[in-house]
Amino acid sequence: MSESAAPEAGFIQRALAAVERVGNRLPDPAVLFVALLVVVWVLSWVLSFFDHGVTDPRNGQPLVIVNQLSGPAVAEFFSALVTNFSHFHPIGVVLVTMLGIGVAEHSGFINSGLRAMMAVTAKWLLTPMIILVGIISHTAADAGYVLVIPLGGVIFYAAGRHPLAGIAAAFAGVSGGFSANFIPSAIDPMLQGISQAGAQIMDPKIVLNPLNNFFFTASSSVLIIALGWLLTDKVVEPRLQSSKVDDDLQDLPTMEPLGENERRGLRAALFSMLVAIVVIVIAAWPETSAWRGENGSLTELGAPMMASIVALIFVLFFLPGVVYGIRAGTIKRSKDIIEGMTKAMHSMAYYMVIMFFIAQFIFAFKQSNLGVLLALKGAAGLQALGLPGAFTITGIIFLTGGVNLFVGSASAKWALLAPIFVPMLMELGISPDLAQAAYRVGDSTTNIITPLMPYFPLVVVYCQRYIKSTGIGTVTAMMLPYSLVFLVAWTLYLLAYWVIGLPLGLQSSYTYP
Repeated sequence: MSESAAPEAGFIQRALAAVERVGNRLPDPAVLFVALLVVVWVLSWVLSFFDHGVTDPRNGQPLVIVNQLSGPAVAEFFSALVTNFSHFHPIGVVLVTMLGIGVAEHSGFINSGLRAMMAVTAKWLLTPMIILVGIISHTAADAGYVLVIPLGGVIFYAAGRHPLAGIAAAFAGVSGGFSANFIPSAIDPMLQGISQAGAQIMDPKIVLNPLNNFFFTASSSVLIIALGWLLTDKVVEPRLQSSKVDDDLQDLPTMEPLGENERRGLRAALFSMLVAIVVIVIAAWPETSAWRGENGSLTELGAPMMASIVALIFVLFFLPGVVYGIRAGTIKRSKDIIEGMTKAMHSMAYYMVIMFFIAQFIFAFKQSNLGVLLALKGAAGLQALGLPGAFTITGIIFLTGGVNLFVGSASAKWALLAPIFVPMLMELGISPDLAQAAYRVGDSTTNIITPLMPYFPLVVVYCQRYIKSTGIGTVTAMMLPYSLVFLVAWTLYLLAYWVIGLPLGLQSSYTYP
């Protein structure tokens, strides 16, 4: 390393350490969301007295901030308290998936599978492999958060590397690179539909292809894997070496060779998993399959196959977990299966407490319209600047990244921003396809540094499995290099993609008309 590079590296490490210290001085995540809830209540009360001069694109009416301390709002909050929690989407995804994983982990299937994989995988390839799997997991909606991220830590630990670096690499692939994927997913037609509705404000006859960004998002996967690999091995993991892993870790795999019973159980388990996958493929293959959506696609929004992803993952872990346990002798009675599920639920207790308060905060924030005001004011400010096309695209990316710190839902943000940005850019001669691509870059890159993202506390829980003192600041500092580098590099990549004229996707364009 050169003398000029050394002070720069030292500054980066000091800055990340400062972020970690400040973040870890924040209250416990559950208490933090209680405080944020109070802030929403007070802020909504204050701002409800003002006319904000913006139109709500959802109904065409002037946007009104709803006072969450008013009588009707308070009554609605308490009447919805239970359903806010019980119907909160991430809870069902996490708990159902963990039931299947709990059996597979308790029986030893995951442990043996990882040890077998580690025996044939070069240590230096672990990082790109984990990021790649994280990117592909987008096809299965939110399953990557509860499947890939914890396995990243387990795999790194088994290989003698720092487990938090494995969690960071997986989190970067699953969430930081959310819009990068080699495989189409339900998010593609969902965003295309919103973009098309925004474009039809200017041109009622315009029709966009659901895969209008596919070539860009597929090639972006290579960018995210390369950047994530570099950052994990050269920045994040070296910094984590000073964070000692706890000494009392249990039920984590080692690099010991598999015994005969374990090999026998693993072969039987993998065969059962293969049979299950074949059965699913056979059932879904016919054009008249009940797994297909109204338009005959398996991956369209609302298709039973997409709606069943979490249930299928449960089966694909539960079944081989049981088969492995019976064949290897680790499961001798039905009570052992239930014990694995129960143990998995015990590990989720802290997460459930946090989710209760997050669900209430998100409900109040949504009802108040504060997120809508933030998005619309930012969009109006960007529009008023009247910047050239390339600068406007960059501004959209950075504005989306900023709004994403407070409003996590990709579809909700684009539903607010598309009616403004898409027609505005069409007036500048820029296509809805490019506007959507810019939004997707900004929507991905800041997911991994905001505690307001519902799965962020779950990542903290994963890290606490190895270092109990892990807090919000630890995870934020760990993920900040990914977020900043992804944001800048991905923006430059989109601009270069535009300049070269590479196709964004199917039936897509850069210009309008």
